[in-house]
Amino acid sequence: MGAITISRELGSLGTQIAREVSDRLGYRMVWREVINEAAGRAGAPEVALAEIDDLGLLGVKPTYRARTAYHQAVRQVLQELTAAGRVVIVGRAGQVILKDRADVLHVRIIAPLDLRAARIAARQQVSISASKAQIQRSDESRRCYLHRYHHVDWDDPQLYDLVISTAHLDLPAAAALIIQAWKAIEGAPAPGVDT
Repeated sequence: MGAITISRELGSLGTQIAREVSDRLGYRMVWREVINEAAGRAGAPEVALAEIDDLGLLGVKPTYRARTAYHQAVRQVLQELTAAGRVVIVGRAGQVILKDRADVLHVRIIAPLDLRAARIAARQQVSISASKAQIQRSDESRRCYLHRYHHVDWDDPQLYDLVISTAHLDLPAAAALIIQAWKAIEGAPAPGVDT
């Protein structure tokens, strides 16, 4: 039972690291499908569009009632996924919703702004200034989301068991650190990691 939650900055390689961890452990990785499941349960498909559009480009504005129903459904979905276990949860405020569970490892993936901007610029073939603007909008959106709906500071290290910067660690090394921390929580030796 249990889960690993991954909070990440845009351009930090967080989603790729989550995929690597889930692949190595043989776990299910959930990300945007949580949005669709919760929006379906809440009967609020417009919330799914608004959540996926974290930069606000579509201009979708769900009602307070729809958002409230959606957030309750997200909480329920994350609790069910964690109860089933063997899951890596990307985003969706898992570090807050599941904060009181001893069987959950909360990880945050970060990187310096210039490195994140270079990664985004290369991946999307845009200028550095355009990628920095996109990163700043994304960071602000995520920061506001956690503050507005969960009354926490996204940057608060107390929300996480492990904070990893990908400034000097590549994807396999970051994944290995997460797996080692997860195995410590489970009480078993990490596969392929010397202890």
